[in-house]
Amino acid sequence: MMNVSFEQHAQALRERYARYKAQNPKARIRTLAQDMSVSEMELVAAGCGQIVPVRLTEPAQDIFKELGSLGRVMALTRNDWCVHERHGKYEDIRAGRVMGIVLGPDIDLRMFFSSWKFTFAVNDDGRLSIQFFDAAGAALHKVYITDESDVDAYHALVARFTDPDPVWPQAVPDVPKADETVARAPAQLREDWLAMKDTHEFHELLKRHNVSRLTALRDVGEDLAQQVPNDVAERMLTDVAERDIAFMCFVGNRGMIQIHSGPIKKLMRTGPWFNVLEPHFNLHLDTTAIDSAWVVNKPTADGWVTSVECYAANGDLIAQFFGARKPGVPELTSWRELLVGYCPVPLAA
Repeated sequence: MMNVSFEQHAQALRERYARYKAQNPKARIRTLAQDMSVSEMELVAAGCGQIVPVRLTEPAQDIFKELGSLGRVMALTRNDWCVHERHGKYEDIRAGRVMGIVLGPDIDLRMFFSSWKFTFAVNDDGRLSIQFFDAAGAALHKVYITDESDVDAYHALVARFTDPDPVWPQAVPDVPKADETVARAPAQLREDWLAMKDTHEFHELLKRHNVSRLTALRDVGEDLAQQVPNDVAERMLTDVAERDIAFMCFVGNRGMIQIHSGPIKKLMRTGPWFNVLEPHFNLHLDTTAIDSAWVVNKPTADGWVTSVECYAANGDLIAQFFGARKPGVPELTSWRELLVGYCPVPLAA
């Protein structure tokens, strides 16, 4: 049973939400939450609009391990500037205390559970989902039931993990951390970059030299990272579609990275958004939010690996693109040639 305090919070938010929604009928819940200076999670918890929420028990890892029972679903991960939607089944799920991974052929995820806090089952006018939020109430990942999903398994999962005595979920606003990274990368960064054997070593390289991603890209040398025009992401997506090049698209936030691998064909622009619209994969990229774009060149045991990286004005990574490959397999020649063609300065090879 909900307590009085819970219902008072919820009723007040529902009334405010109704007023904002009436003024902005096409606005999505994430946008309305920002306009109202509350979190998306709080609007979900309050049952705003046509939402009927069910608070699920912690920790999220226990629920995540059971997502494979739902069959084919739609997985959604986004940040402020890019939305990544992928249809498939959760397979080979590993969910530890801090880290997790899903390695199915369709759903490919990397989870960082230290920031996960709230989980809800959501019925939004008949559309069923499981939604995961961080402590500040920002959405980290959503799992939507589709016509191909096992609805009975969904209801069984919800029943199993329903919180029997939910209290109002108190969001804790983010406190921005002071940037303590150095403004210039040391010369040793380039030597360590050239010594990499795996792209996954990059994060440790940044930590070792106490530099941000953008500082590393700016200072390592143009043969290893060079800035390109901000429209390179749209150009690249158009080129891989026309040339039938299989690629990988990484989109993430503080708690999740979601990956698509494969070719694409259908592209469409809608206002500021450049969209990939495949039956199994949708990408919505706000190209007006791209403050800088880079072609990045890293050595590995399998040869050079190149990527396109797009950054927002605050330095956050919006999206990252690679040629489709698996560990132990060299980069696609067609992908490498495509990215080399975008670079005015030759890349190390």
